[in-house]
Amino acid sequence: MLVGIIMGSDSDLPIMQEAIKILEDFDISIEVDVISAHRTPQKLFDYASNAHKRGVKVIIAGAGGAAHLPGMVASLSPLPIIGVPIKSRNSIDGWDSVLSILQMPSGVPVATVALNGAKNAGILAAQIISAGDKCLQDKIIFYKESLKLKVAKASQKVKK
Repeated sequence: MLVGIIMGSDSDLPIMQEAIKILEDFDISIEVDVISAHRTPQKLFDYASNAHKRGVKVIIAGAGGAAHLPGMVASLSPLPIIGVPIKSRNSIDGWDSVLSILQMPSGVPVATVALNGAKNAGILAAQIISAGDKCLQDKIIFYKESLKLKVAKASQKVKK
């Protein structure tokens, strides 16, 4: 497996599904799990400390509310961590999650995408891995070209 996708609660799965789908579209192996920074700290410790030993190259961590999961994983893992702030039912419009993931101390970086931005997290993970994989890089180039074509078609449509 190349990308670990974890989330603080199974209620985060509908958002994180976008990362799962885009990575599957790029034929990237994934593992998916629920790991709570507050309710299962030992599981978090074990996962974050050992993921690189299992062949994981990047971890995407989605969390809402206090959103400690991405930062705690980053504190324990040598891997790149991408945080997905999730607007949960108990959050303050998602800002608490955004700021919790974004405001990491020096030395413990977490790449942070937009609120509920799991698709971009998946694309970023693929781009990180593609730095050493020409075939995957070609797929990403093709994907980006398809985005340009989609915009060109939309442009033509609105001009009519």
